[in-house]
Amino acid sequence: MKEFRTQMMDRVLNWIASHDDAPPYLLIDREVLKEKVNLIGKGITNSKVFYAVKANPDIEVLRFINEFNIGFEIASEGELTILQELKVAPDRIITSNPIKTFKFLKAAVQYGVDYYAFDSFAEVEKLAKYAPGKKVYVRLTVPNEGSEWPLSKKFGVEMEEAVQLLIYAQKKGLEPVGITFHVGSQCSNIYNWHTAIDKARQVKELAQKEGIEIKMLNIGGGYPIEYLKKVPTIETIESKIDSLLQKSFPETEIFIEPGRAVVGDAGVFVSKIIGKAQRGDENWLYIDVGVFNGLMESIGGIKYQYIVGSRGDEKEWTIAGPSCDSFDVIDKGVLLPEPDVGSLILILSAGAYTISYASEFNGFSIPKTFLI
Repeated sequence: MKEFRTQMMDRVLNWIASHDDAPPYLLIDREVLKEKVNLIGKGITNSKVFYAVKANPDIEVLRFINEFNIGFEIASEGELTILQELKVAPDRIITSNPIKTFKFLKAAVQYGVDYYAFDSFAEVEKLAKYAPGKKVYVRLTVPNEGSEWPLSKKFGVEMEEAVQLLIYAQKKGLEPVGITFHVGSQCSNIYNWHTAIDKARQVKELAQKEGIEIKMLNIGGGYPIEYLKKVPTIETIESKIDSLLQKSFPETEIFIEPGRAVVGDAGVFVSKIIGKAQRGDENWLYIDVGVFNGLMESIGGIKYQYIVGSRGDEKEWTIAGPSCDSFDVIDKGVLLPEPDVGSLILILSAGAYTISYASEFNGFSIPKTFLI
């Protein structure tokens, strides 16, 4: 991994040296994308991979990923429009948002998308009206401990309700085919998958007693990437998952929805240092990309690795973005050699949930993305 990252940084530095584009911008490395797309799902029997478009919806990134003939998971008409432009076949698209807008639902059905998640009786009624006969899968709530970005409160139901929802979906003319869950984004606790798979197994067995066959299990995303600390590798996670699935879901189709794990490591934000200041006993470093126009996940606990081209004395810095809002603080206690104002700062592992979260708050533009 270290050697691969060194090669990636060489490509990043060569690109910066040979281009005149003004920062901030996001560089996405093709070789890393290729490695991740070819790796994820290889350790799980009967698996299909659906890239979660929300992680990075840049059309050139999607165009490159599309070359590997994997699937895509979407939640909006905007994401669907991009895939339509790329001529992605509808049988390679699923939607796992359990509460869909009417506009998106109508567009997805019209395009021919077959798989839809749900987790409420109201959604079953909506699907029965606008997506009659479509394949549906219920979202189960599972533990998210050990995940940097928990996803367990907004969506999902417990086992008994999940079974009732599957029964209700069948009565309404839909085709209940599966179960889905999400262990939380950036999950480093392998046992979350153990608990989730066992819980899904119990739902499957209860559903079978009601005459409903579970043909598909969607294990969502959650594979972590390395920011500042070591995390379990994809191979380690999939080896554990596969052994559990072979016991509980033999001969069942397994869907995987990686987002961060595909694009996170592939991205490097190139930013410029626009100011320095001492506030009391704190050293402040101001850069031209911040919470609002690219680094929103920093407020949720994601901590990035930074590189500056300086041989100055190492200091502890509070790093802030360019906006006038005091909320725009990216990180604290970051050890860096003191850089010059006007020099570049590189932010590693920034390929996921950066540009897709970005806004033009305070008039600062959303950084461009370049595939290198």
